[in-house]
Amino acid sequence: MTVTEAYEACLDITKAEARNFYYGIRLLPPPKRNALSALYALARRIDDIGDGDLPLADKRTALAGVRKDLGRLDDLTDPVYVAVADAARRYPVPLGAFEELVAGVETDLGDVRIGDFDELVVYCRRVAGSVGRLCLSIFGTADADFDTLSQYADQLGIALQQTNILRDIREDFGNGRIYLPADELERFGARIALDEHGVLEDPQGRLAGYIRYAAGRAQDWYSLGWRLLPYLDRRSGASCRAMSGIYHHLLCRIGANPVLVYDRRLSLSTAEKAQVALTSLAGVRS
Repeated sequence: MTVTEAYEACLDITKAEARNFYYGIRLLPPPKRNALSALYALARRIDDIGDGDLPLADKRTALAGVRKDLGRLDDLTDPVYVAVADAARRYPVPLGAFEELVAGVETDLGDVRIGDFDELVVYCRRVAGSVGRLCLSIFGTADADFDTLSQYADQLGIALQQTNILRDIREDFGNGRIYLPADELERFGARIALDEHGVLEDPQGRLAGYIRYAAGRAQDWYSLGWRLLPYLDRRSGASCRAMSGIYHHLLCRIGANPVLVYDRRLSLSTAEKAQVALTSLAGVRS
């Protein structure tokens, strides 16, 4: 397994599995595209362990194995690890962010109940803010305080994860997971339940009211995260804008019409994603 072959394998994984993410990374020059695809491939592997069909004990063992492998990257021949190791030699990759992602996925292994928004932010930071910081290490930045820019990347990841949560309420509930904060649902008088057809129940529209509220708050997190864009070079900025823009479009649709997520997994068409990518490349500075 050569490094070139390892990157090709990671690009194949990204293209096949990351239909939203791929529209952003294809705007990058090849070296950054390769590196980011490697980081995505490992993040995807960690996520797939949590969502896969292995028995619970085997999932925990597999995640522990990832933690161990992160400490011996140069000794491994698996193509994903070969590519990640090379990317970490070329860029300031914060490998500890993968540890945070593993911790977040471990949260998903049992039934999930989130008590309040602060708890939700911790979860989102682990499973998505970590990915934002990994991306930042590949994008590179202008001369600026790196800790501040890492915070912006973190906030953008949290915005994306809030979008995922609102999009996937029905699917997550079917898997025993409720990420919407319990205290907020109670305040709105909303509940999560499915009817006999597997559609979210909301006879009084209270869940829709809560989703509109949560979507508006997520908009604020996008505004915080997009402060990163002026510090990125044009193509990195376009890539970041495209990846986040696709999810932002989804969030706007959910906020405008929450019932869209009651019976399906909402997504943009291929043409819509391509348009977001092209617009991002043409006008990221604006």
